[in-house]
Amino acid sequence: MSSSPEQPGPVLEGEIGILARRRIEAEIIAPIYEEMCARIGKEAAQEILGTAIRKAAFRAGRSFAGKTPGGTDLRSFQDLQPLWTQDDALEIEVEEATDTSFRYQVTRCRYAEMYREMGLGEIGHLLSCNRDFVFPEGYNDDISLDRPQTLMEGAPCCIFRYSYGPATGGS
Repeated sequence: MSSSPEQPGPVLEGEIGILARRRIEAEIIAPIYEEMCARIGKEAAQEILGTAIRKAAFRAGRSFAGKTPGGTDLRSFQDLQPLWTQDDALEIEVEEATDTSFRYQVTRCRYAEMYREMGLGEIGHLLSCNRDFVFPEGYNDDISLDRPQTLMEGAPCCIFRYSYGPATGGS
């Protein structure tokens, strides 16, 4: 299985992981982002970048869902976790993994470290963290996320609280 966000399944040795993929993407995005900032300002550039990344994450979630045998639920979503932890990209402590709840803390995030090393710390949340809410929406709209803090924003850990239940259509 490719570790591409377009294809679900187990991680195969030798395939490029998502951490490496995000580095390549960031190397391409960085000069585009710099040029957008110069031409239209940082706020507009970040808004465009954030919107584009969220749309890509939603499409990736939909693509994964379409290739998930037997349909999607929170268990099949949990099965995707190795894609994001491959190459020691995340150190996580799982607190709960049931049919209706998936809760864990990220105690080390090499995505955040990488963006900071690349001088992209100010947009790292746009390049990675903002995908966390939208990917599951594309995968199965009955999966929701509460994530009150992230390492990228300076917290001591990221807290992920996924829940599974009928979408309420709120907010």
